[in-house]
Amino acid sequence: MPLTAVRFDGHVRHFDLVIIGTGSGNSIVDKRFADWNVAIVEKGTFGGTCLNVGCIPTKMFVHTADLAAVPANAAKFGVDAELTGVRWTDVRDRIFGRIDPIANSGREYRTSHPDNENVTVYTGQSRFVGPKTLDTGTGETITADRFVLAAGSRPITPDVPGLNEIDFHTSDTVMRLEELPRTMIILGGGFVAAELAHVFSSFGVDVTVIARSGALLRHEDADVSARFTELASQRWDVRLNRLAVRAERTGDGVTLHLDNGETVAAQELLVATGRRPNTDLLNLAATGVELDDDGYVIVDEHQKSTVDGVYSLGDMSSHHQLKHVANHEARVVQHNLLHPDEPIAADHRFVPHAVFSSPQIASVGLTEEQARDVPHVVSTQDYAGIAYGWAMEDTTGFAKLIADPSTGLLLGAHIIGPQASTLIQPVIQAMSFGLDARTMARGQYWIHPAMPELIENALLNLPLG
Repeated sequence: MPLTAVRFDGHVRHFDLVIIGTGSGNSIVDKRFADWNVAIVEKGTFGGTCLNVGCIPTKMFVHTADLAAVPANAAKFGVDAELTGVRWTDVRDRIFGRIDPIANSGREYRTSHPDNENVTVYTGQSRFVGPKTLDTGTGETITADRFVLAAGSRPITPDVPGLNEIDFHTSDTVMRLEELPRTMIILGGGFVAAELAHVFSSFGVDVTVIARSGALLRHEDADVSARFTELASQRWDVRLNRLAVRAERTGDGVTLHLDNGETVAAQELLVATGRRPNTDLLNLAATGVELDDDGYVIVDEHQKSTVDGVYSLGDMSSHHQLKHVANHEARVVQHNLLHPDEPIAADHRFVPHAVFSSPQIASVGLTEEQARDVPHVVSTQDYAGIAYGWAMEDTTGFAKLIADPSTGLLLGAHIIGPQASTLIQPVIQAMSFGLDARTMARGQYWIHPAMPELIENALLNLPLG
């Protein structure tokens, strides 16, 4: 269809499409948009949360932490090994020495490459000042026929007296510490806290975890959460059912005062209490976009907001806050921009996630608690019950499957143990394509003695009659 040319209405430049954010939203514009006039607005570093402060650097740190943890676990196998040290600055600089150039090249590609002659990049904190009218934060206001809201999320800072008066870290900053501390407090009990506690403790830091609930990773299946909390308490100083009521700087560190009268002191404080969508930074009310009670953009199955021509994706509209969800939604938005008369819907039926701590956790579908209102059967399989589990001497990991007893279709899967994030993939595939448990178990070969036998046995253990 014909598209509007760039025009100037006074000081207001008009575009066919404006994308706010350069995480998954940046992937939308390809050669099919060559005859569109496009603006991309980014308030900070190109690449979004995942590339710069999320999935990718954390997993690079996690892999290094896994290596650092090997010597401590080797003795039971008859291998005498010793960790002589972790060169923190070498670890940090190797990781960001790869990531930072990618972010920079992403910006350079959009601003300098011939493929992007139709793309204008604005660097600033943007906000809407009227219907489909955006102050780019650069001194220029623009309008557009279509907008994509993809500006991501940021760490939550809890309302703890004194916290804003001291130096503390979030996941956005802690991976760039100048030196490795001797001690660290981690405030929070979710996946960010679990992953970074593993990283820093494996590097020799004495870690204390403060959680307000009675278990870590409380949104996981109850059995998985309980097992992880048990194992974590053996590695770290875990304080459950605790609230921080005051923070203060003491000496060369930080002291947290807890609601039961305890105090905890450490050199560094990491606040890992969740993330919030950046919707509040954009003044979306000015353009009429509605938010839910948690501050997320309300979208329909096509990722359309309540304003015609305005789409949203990723952490701004998805409670999942997962990169693979944002990527999927970006593909949906891309298609619907190009083919508005033949829209496709996002598929959020079976969204998996993983926690890259030690042990790993992976989950998809319903937990046992969520399945209580529907007919279901449950099975578990311990790593210790398969041959490769024997080889690893793993006595704590397990897989748990939940299925419909009448159809054998899987409703949920939860794994805690080595390579959980990989082992769960065939279950995601089965759920996505309607493969029942019996067919999945007996309709294919399972390599013996490999770890996927954990899933095979869990499938066979389901009491399906």
